[in-house]
Amino acid sequence: MKVDRIRAILALVLSIVLLSCTQDDPGPLRGTWRMNLGLFPMTVQFRSGETEMLGVIDKVSYEQRGSDVIVHVESGHLKGSAMRYTITGPNSARSELGNLQRIK
Repeated sequence: MKVDRIRAILALVLSIVLLSCTQDDPGPLRGTWRMNLGLFPMTVQFRSGETEMLGVIDKVSYEQRGSDVIVHVESGHLKGSAMRYTITGPNSARSELGNLQRIK
């Protein structure tokens, strides 16, 4: 009986911790950024619960780990994928696709 109660409490604590890691707020990514992909610059907007790229709006959640913000895509063609953005300065970030500069 005690073991079951301890397991239930541990499961509840773990759930709370995991839920507190993901959020709707983009934190340091909030705003409009320019990503240079060689000859193809792209504007990316990070807003509460969503991102917009090339006119496509996707529902997302954000997870902050130190200077990294992981964007978890929850709708659209990229549903289930995640992208890591590393904040490198107050108006700069780096991702697997390229470097970003804040423009707004």
